[in-house]
Amino acid sequence: MSQGFYITTSIPYVNSEPHIGFGMELVYADVLARYMRQRKIPTLFATGTDEHGGKIAEKADELKKTPQEFADQMSQSFRELLKTLNISNDRFVRTTDAEHEKRAQIIWQNLKQHIYKGQYSGWYCTGDEAFFPEAVVKANKGVCPAHNRPYEQIEEENYFFKLSTFTPKIKELIETDQLKVVPETRKHEILAVVNSGLEDISISRPKNKIAWGIPVPGDDSQVMYVWFEALMNYITVLGYPDGADFKNFWPANVQVIGKDILRFHAAIWPAMLMGLGVPTLKTLYVHGFVNVEGKKMSKTLGNVVSPKEIVDKYGADAFRYFFTRHIPSNDDGDFTWARLEAAYNDELADQLGNAVSRIAAMVAKYQNGIIGEIPAPEHDVDSYRRAIEGCRFDHALEEVWEQVKGLNQYIDETKPWEIAKTKDEQHMQETLAHLTANLLEIASLLSPFMPQTAEKIYTAFGSGVLKPLPGPLFPKEEKLASAQIT
Repeated sequence: MSQGFYITTSIPYVNSEPHIGFGMELVYADVLARYMRQRKIPTLFATGTDEHGGKIAEKADELKKTPQEFADQMSQSFRELLKTLNISNDRFVRTTDAEHEKRAQIIWQNLKQHIYKGQYSGWYCTGDEAFFPEAVVKANKGVCPAHNRPYEQIEEENYFFKLSTFTPKIKELIETDQLKVVPETRKHEILAVVNSGLEDISISRPKNKIAWGIPVPGDDSQVMYVWFEALMNYITVLGYPDGADFKNFWPANVQVIGKDILRFHAAIWPAMLMGLGVPTLKTLYVHGFVNVEGKKMSKTLGNVVSPKEIVDKYGADAFRYFFTRHIPSNDDGDFTWARLEAAYNDELADQLGNAVSRIAAMVAKYQNGIIGEIPAPEHDVDSYRRAIEGCRFDHALEEVWEQVKGLNQYIDETKPWEIAKTKDEQHMQETLAHLTANLLEIASLLSPFMPQTAEKIYTAFGSGVLKPLPGPLFPKEEKLASAQIT
């Protein structure tokens, strides 16, 4: 049974560059991982890239590259995103890794009693790597709206997974929260799908149609269907079936995904795990989409924003803050440069940045940089903890920001610059020590969200002797606070 906390993101398909929605997903998972490590809980955080399938082969061909060359190049851009956003993952899995391929074949063998071969016919879109029902194809007049290409009528012999036989157990798992789907709206959504009946699913494609995939064990004429094989990464990265990580960290405590892949993760994936005879994941946190200026991101509209673009201008912590506080944790959200600018100026620079620079300036001016003994934190953080553990990152940051605003209010009410006139050194020392204690508590609560900012605050104030801040916390717009302490 698991001895630690295991968290994963979904693994993005490498047919296009990373976008802000996946950047947000990485940050959500990273907040949970950092929070658990802060609580001294052994934690393993995995992410990676999904690299097989017809869409990758097609894209590589367009660019006159081999599928492997194209996958290598694109996977690297996701690795760079991890650095850009200061993500603290412990593992990075690629579905083209030899270890993943070997263990995926073991999983297939161990699921064999739930797999059979049969004829499949249906409408297929390579752009989605998915089959579509007749009704959807008719409604779209035979053309996939997402990719502007006709659906292909395919008839072929494939392997099938007996998903239908797991329907009652999946329903029970989700209804009783043994597999907790968060938020509740997504739980109802997947239960509606399960209640309408789960059909057996095609899990392979003929090699002569799609060669870029993991061969089906014992049948070289077929490769594993990319969606089925990609789900296996969450345990292949742990060394299933015999790795120490698998013994110590499975089942996953939280798997973070986008709402468009809910069915794969809340129905197919638990069925696969049950078929293997291993415990199912504990919590599936399903986030919404990020629109830009109220519209879905698309190259056609020219409104695609890359995470790097934001970080280059505002820094990683500002990205992390905006997407965890100003995009609803339980729903779709909207990114605009104006909203980001306002959050940066009004909340980060003006409220938090000013509190830090005011306290630093007063400790330097009135106590020659000596803070002295710092009292223990005094705020109740239970609601903050509940919010993070319930994947309500926006609510957790609301709690922290109440403290930030309270700290500024306390400075204005106690007026240390007035205390200085009374020459009451003890009163001054107690006041500034109290302010510092509150600031360090804020830094501790912010640490999973804004690790660089928290570290700067700890470094400056944590030892009891003020150390210089390495420049303003939020240099883009921060106002100097010296005028407020004279």
